[in-house]
Amino acid sequence: MDNIPADQARAALDVAERAQQHVADEVGLPRGYWWAMAAGWIVLGVLGSETPAWVAGTATFVFGAGHAALASRLLDGRRRTGGVQVSAAVAGRRLPLVVIGMLVVLVALTVLAGLALDADGAGHAAIWAAVLVASVIGFGGPEILRVLRRWVRA
Repeated sequence: MDNIPADQARAALDVAERAQQHVADEVGLPRGYWWAMAAGWIVLGVLGSETPAWVAGTATFVFGAGHAALASRLLDGRRRTGGVQVSAAVAGRRLPLVVIGMLVVLVALTVLAGLALDADGAGHAAIWAAVLVASVIGFGGPEILRVLRRWVRA
């Protein structure tokens, strides 16, 4: 074991690193999470359009708190499947920041879409903006997160 050539040692380390990266790539949020968030997004759009501001504000706070509680449990990477449990180091410590950044951009996109639709004279602009962004979340959430994780190496 003491006389392992450097090239073989490097090859073994590369294989181990690729395997670790493969497992880390599997860490994420399940598809159902994204559709649940999309549904919540639409509900918030409807509440923002059809109810008093205090109701929409309270619902937004509850939605945010619920999202934070659920996502923090899922984002540590150790609850995605029952068969694999990885350490937080493998799951990536920057993953929660990536998700928070993604949510901030999605909120900004919702606001901008709502303002644009309202300026165009669309009825229920907040609801249509919420449906637009909810579609992005539901259909593309996992893929967007995967790309963002690659960009920031999380």
